[in-house]
Amino acid sequence: MRAVRTRHFLQLVLLSALWGASFLFIRVASPVLGPNVMAALRIGLATLTLIGIMRWAGEPWPWRHWRELLGLGTLTVAAPFLLYAWAALHLPAGYSSLLNTMAVPFGVIAAAWMKEDTLSTRKWAGCLSGFAGVALIVQLGPVEPTSSVLLAAGACVSAAACYGLSLTWMKRATTRMTPLSIAAGIHAAALVLLLPGAAWTLPTARFTPEALAAVAVMGIVTSGLAYWLNLRVLQHVSPVAAMSSAFMIPLFGVAWGHVFLGEALGPGMLWGGTLVLVATGLVTGFNPLRWLGALRRTDG
Repeated sequence: MRAVRTRHFLQLVLLSALWGASFLFIRVASPVLGPNVMAALRIGLATLTLIGIMRWAGEPWPWRHWRELLGLGTLTVAAPFLLYAWAALHLPAGYSSLLNTMAVPFGVIAAAWMKEDTLSTRKWAGCLSGFAGVALIVQLGPVEPTSSVLLAAGACVSAAACYGLSLTWMKRATTRMTPLSIAAGIHAAALVLLLPGAAWTLPTARFTPEALAAVAVMGIVTSGLAYWLNLRVLQHVSPVAAMSSAFMIPLFGVAWGHVFLGEALGPGMLWGGTLVLVATGLVTGFNPLRWLGALRRTDG
């Protein structure tokens, strides 16, 4: 596997920071707006943002690929957004962000099955290191295993599976469409799928300023712009390397919680963060020592 370039690695870190914050925003907005309304508003704002960029760039709409966009929109936007929104009614944000890392093993298997990547001892070691790291970061405490909690955990794992299993398909789509048109198309398709449910539960939604602000950030930044960036990165790295950002999401999720919500940081943050970075290097092939050496040679 070709090692990930520095700029793509840094872009994966940026995506992790954005998506780590989204779990906090989901936790704020979903109990107030309801999962259906929150997911639909988030997707609607992302769609409007991406359509606006397409018009500014003069990029045509990929109408002839609507079937593929509908399938991708179901797996990568509609289903996971709704599942995570529902899970936020019963699970803390840290639990959801931890379970999101399950996308990686699903993606490793799918990429190998579709001949886009190969399995190796290093990658599996990276997966194990990542799981150990996020467990230390989130520091899972005792949670009563009620039926609602178990169903919410299952919803998070299902959402992660959707991400992992569909990413190789998404990478192949970038050979037929531009990243911008894919991002806009899958969000538009997902919006059509979720509008009926959102309309049904609209009377029970409470539109508070905090919830609307959280949805605005998720829709415009962590969905619209971030998905576009993710697809641009996916053009240049393997599906497995692209999914490695899932290991860093809990790191940022906990960090944002500390900065903005005053949540305490435990001793597991340092060791967990180290394991997460090791996991990312193992899965992506990115070697920071080699990168620093290249910089020294350039300066010389």
